[in-house]
Amino acid sequence: MKIYQDYDLTNNNTYKVKLHTKYFVLPNNKNELISILKKIRSEKEKHLILGNGSNIIFTSDFYNGYIICLKNMNKYNIENDTIIAESGVMLPTISLASINNSLTGLEWASAIPGTLGGSIYGNAGAYLNSIMDYIETITYLDKELNIKTISKNDINYGYRYSDFKKDKDNIIISCTLKLNKGNKEESLKILKDRQERRKLTQPLEYPSAGSVFRNPPNNYAGKLIEDLGLKGYNINGAYISDKHANFIINKNNATGEDIVKLINYIKEKVKEKYNIELILEQEIERD
Repeated sequence: MKIYQDYDLTNNNTYKVKLHTKYFVLPNNKNELISILKKIRSEKEKHLILGNGSNIIFTSDFYNGYIICLKNMNKYNIENDTIIAESGVMLPTISLASINNSLTGLEWASAIPGTLGGSIYGNAGAYLNSIMDYIETITYLDKELNIKTISKNDINYGYRYSDFKKDKDNIIISCTLKLNKGNKEESLKILKDRQERRKLTQPLEYPSAGSVFRNPPNNYAGKLIEDLGLKGYNINGAYISDKHANFIINKNNATGEDIVKLINYIKEKVKEKYNIELILEQEIERD
């Protein structure tokens, strides 16, 4: 396990917002994770669990506590149509590994820059798929640091939501996924098509955290924002993307507060025009 002091987190959040944390911890396994959590509790420090930082907005330039990044907890094993994986493994890694084993179901995840644990936490998805469609069991630490395993049928989940969002004391450490037998070449064709579509429709050249808002029922957040003529609108260095209106990009040293102010402005304008309350897909972290 590695523990860093006064750590620069700029490259650990995909918005590339500049900030430092008092301590940054990289446990390698669940035992090290439990050990550091016990230490943090004994010191009465606060902490935050982080995956790839691909769905979070830090609003302060300093986090006065421990940030525990699970990216080194990234082991996985594939046997027949089942994958057992730790929460820190990246979604593109699992997606490609499944394809190479002639399994289908996770092609949609090939370009999502998040960890498996983070994707379960928010039930990440794309192209009418979501990660919970393929989950069988989830192993997590509860607030007493006991290791528990549950079936996905024992938790509530839905569009960009799971019970783990409600109870943040529970920390996902691994899961079991069940996929279907597929054709490797067909899956690779799907990957190539999706990659080309992303390049055409998403602002991949700028730091962002992907889709900002959930799509309202029978509508699209990006279309609502675009129809208001808000593409390109900015607050300081935070811009609504010209390429996809449901993306906010860090174009010029945006702060987390710039991004949050822009989010609130979009919500206000959409509510004013359409009487629709946009729901934020990303997480705001206020120190």
